[in-house]
Amino acid sequence: MTPRVLFAIALALAVASPAWSHHSHAMFDHSKAVTMEGTVTEFVFRNPHVFLYVDVKGANGETQNYWIEMSNIPNMIRRGIGQGTFKAGDRISVELYPLKDGRPGGSYVTITAADGKVYQ
Repeated sequence: MTPRVLFAIALALAVASPAWSHHSHAMFDHSKAVTMEGTVTEFVFRNPHVFLYVDVKGANGETQNYWIEMSNIPNMIRRGIGQGTFKAGDRISVELYPLKDGRPGGSYVTITAADGKVYQ
């Protein structure tokens, strides 16, 4: 192979590989937002997405752990959410777009902390 061909292949791979690592948001039902209250069990502040895990008590009294997908770290920081914003044991209210398949999770819309501060 010529150096020109090798360069073209390397360039194509460099441009295409970020697209391989990202997913669509088609798994979330954007036609309805639901709000739930719960207790933070874990806050994972890392790329490619920040995640919040929350125990939510259902109408039947059973507790389910919801995973809430957020954006990447730079977007979260711009929205006022940092590594220490949420801690295990914090009571919060979360508005989210639920997963279409019914599993306990979703994509966050807003989070309201116990002190009333709203994160969007």
